[in-house]
Amino acid sequence: MNSHNHDAEGTLRARSSSNIDHSNWVDVGEDETPKATASLSPSGDKQKVPQRGIATLIMVETAFLASTASLIWLINYYFPLGPLLRIFFPIPIALAYLRWGNRASWMSAIVSGLLLSVLMGPTRSIVFFIPYGLMGVQLGMCWRRGAPWLFSIVTGALIGAIGLLFRFWLFSILLGEDLWTFVITQVTEFAEWIFLKLGLLAIPSFEMIQVLAVGTILLNSLIYLFTVHLVALLVLDRLGNPIPRPPQWVQTLLDFDTLPP
Repeated sequence: MNSHNHDAEGTLRARSSSNIDHSNWVDVGEDETPKATASLSPSGDKQKVPQRGIATLIMVETAFLASTASLIWLINYYFPLGPLLRIFFPIPIALAYLRWGNRASWMSAIVSGLLLSVLMGPTRSIVFFIPYGLMGVQLGMCWRRGAPWLFSIVTGALIGAIGLLFRFWLFSILLGEDLWTFVITQVTEFAEWIFLKLGLLAIPSFEMIQVLAVGTILLNSLIYLFTVHLVALLVLDRLGNPIPRPPQWVQTLLDFDTLPP
């Protein structure tokens, strides 16, 4: 009898242990998915979120940054504050690239364009997307990959210049007038004034006027991109998504000795 009782107790214990192990295996299998974590952003933040919540977080941040870019453009259109708000046009889209990569940045730019198309019409939407939407993606790519300031500023200036020329072309079609001719006329008067002040009796040629007009557009884009880099250096560092450090002469000029390398 005693041996039979011991055998029965052993069998019960084996069954209970197998049931416990089986239930634990199921629990662990269910818990592994929500416990899988990933960093909040590609920049290396310490905060962790559930793996299955990453997609939701990306979607929410992308929509928020897209609406921010659209809102800045909308406010600047109806309540222009000079060049102040223009500096921030590409920054939200670039921030989307810094945090979540290429796809999120393109989605942010496209959603911004669609939102502006609903609020202001397709013309203003296209004018925003070209160049500022493309510029935001380009800046985010350069900053995330650690490209030097010279490269990101020059490539961004080219996009800005192409966007301005595209705007002249688009509005010329919509208005039925050649706006580039108006620009050439203004540049010609400016060049003649410069020649007069320098005491030159020569008349600037048409080719010189064209080069001067394009050079003025490129110079304006370079100054704009340099200012955008300075603002992003201050703003994005505070948001935990720093951009590459500026050249040494910029740090010396602005007394940025305390910036981390």
